[in-house]
This record gives sequence, C-alpha cells and structure tokens, in this order.
Amino acid sequence: MSHMSPKIATVVQAGSNPFDTPSTLIKFADLLSDAKSEGSDIVVFPEAFIGGYPKGVDFGARVGSRNDAGRDLFRRYADNAIMLGSPEFAALSDAVTANDMACIVGAIEKKGGTLYCSTFGFERDGRLLGVHRKLMPTAMERLIWGCGDGSDLPIMDSSAGRLVSAICWENYMPHLRSYYYDAQPDFYCVSTVDDRDIWIPSMQMIALESRSFVLSSCQYLERGMIGLDASKFDAVQGNAPETVLINGGSCIINPMGEVIGKPLYGKEGMVSAQIDLDMRTRGQFDLDVSGHYARPDIFELHTNIQEQKNVQ
Repeated sequence: MSHMSPKIATVVQAGSNPFDTPSTLIKFADLLSDAKSEGSDIVVFPEAFIGGYPKGVDFGARVGSRNDAGRDLFRRYADNAIMLGSPEFAALSDAVTANDMACIVGAIEKKGGTLYCSTFGFERDGRLLGVHRKLMPTAMERLIWGCGDGSDLPIMDSSAGRLVSAICWENYMPHLRSYYYDAQPDFYCVSTVDDRDIWIPSMQMIALESRSFVLSSCQYLERGMIGLDASKFDAVQGNAPETVLINGGSCIINPMGEVIGKPLYGKEGMVSAQIDLDMRTRGQFDLDVSGHYARPDIFELHTNIQEQKNVQ
C-alpha cells in the first residue's frame, strides 16, 4: 500500500446562542470558510454548536416538580433544534458543499418529541455520512436530551479518512471506545464542552489507545452571546455579559499521544495541524488494541447496533 498523502485537520472553537439557530447557521458557514482558507480537509465543530449548550440553567426542575417558566424555556430551546430533512439541515449541507471539506458538527437534533445531543458527519460534497446521538447525557443533561442507541454509532468513510464521533463524557465510556477502536479510525472526532485542564490528557490517552488522530473541538461561550435576559435564562455562573460559561481547550493529538495542535483557551478561534496518516501504521507496530494487542481468549465485547423502537 502506498504512503498516505498529508491532510490538514482543523478544530473550531466557538459558541452559539441556543435560542437563535438562524444566526448560528450563518456563523457555521463563515467558520467553514475560515477553515477552507487554512486548506483543511476535515473540520470538527463543538458539541451542541447548532442549537446551543444552555450551560448554567436548571429549566425550573426540582425532584418531583417542574415549573411553567422552565417548560417555556425548554419550548424555546426545542424550537431551535434541527431535524433531519429540514431547511435548516439543508443549509448545513449546502455550507459544507460550498467549502469542500469533510465535517463533523455538533447539533441539538429534534426527533419526534425528544431532543438529542447529536453530531452530523458530512462528506465534502454535502452528503450525510452518519448521525451520532449521544448515548448517555451527563447529569442534568438528561432532563433535556434523550439517549441514543447502538444504531447511532456510525463508522464514516470520508475523503479525509475514516471518522468516528464521540461527544464529551461519552469518551469516558470504555466499551464505546473499544467499539470505535475496532473500526480502525483515522480520525477520532470529539465534540465537547468540557473545558477542564484534565480533558487534554484524556484526549492524549485516547489517541495512544486508538493510534488515531484525536480532533477535540470545544465551545467558547460567554453569557453575552446568549440573547435572553436573566429573567428567562439565569445562569448560575453569573449573568454579566463577559462571564465565561465555557472556556475552550480545543486541541489536536497525534497517534503517539503528542499534542500537535495546542489547546486554545479564553477566546474563539481555530486550531489546525498537518496530518501524516502513515503515523498510524508506525504506531500500530507496537500497539493495536483491536489486533495483536488484544486478548479475545480472555475479554470479549458484545454490541447491539440495532435501532431500538418501542412500537414496531
């Protein structure tokens, strides 16, 4: 097999207003254009970029009760979610086509009466490669998002390479990681809002285990970017416009666990790096956790990737 040609990968660090998807779609197209100017072959956007991440609010929920104001805030949030096949979804696809690069973008997806924290994977021609729905929302996220199932774990072959998508704390689910590692991804794409310093070594560990390139994209979000006053959106961190709700930390890690796109904090921006896919093979010389470094005589992972329906 011949050597792989070099690629350029970009992770976007940006935030969005959870209650104004039309403006977010414009921002998405503008950021894709910026990534194109970097010569990118693949770009990854943060968790919940389309539809927004309402960090710091409780939607009026207490154990055993919900209030009317919280229900109306959820209604506003759901009204800005995106549905497959909608005009808003077509706008995403058209923006990808116009900028000619593979793309993973985090979105709040409405399916039936439930919202999901999803990622959409697009080929450079705008074709949908797959939808990943977060398997396990963390803590209070479960109030507003449903859980994906095994049919929501696409292995996506793109012009940039083979892609998988994992969202935020899903990356702490060892069995999910093992399932993805078995697919031999070139790019392990992470959309997140986790801005802690400890996130970076977590991404390094995943790169080492998978011998893939980890592309981790995190939001940068200030309270002033959310266009509701405190009477409707009361963020626990504070409601001053300059209050930072999510501080970033987007980065790119190579298959040896080395940081090749340094984490960006405290502002919106992009992190790009040149990718040598042959490094994956060099790394697999001594570690292939789904191959010569596996012990199937001792350990097995059984997966159910069938769509689950309550009405057949």
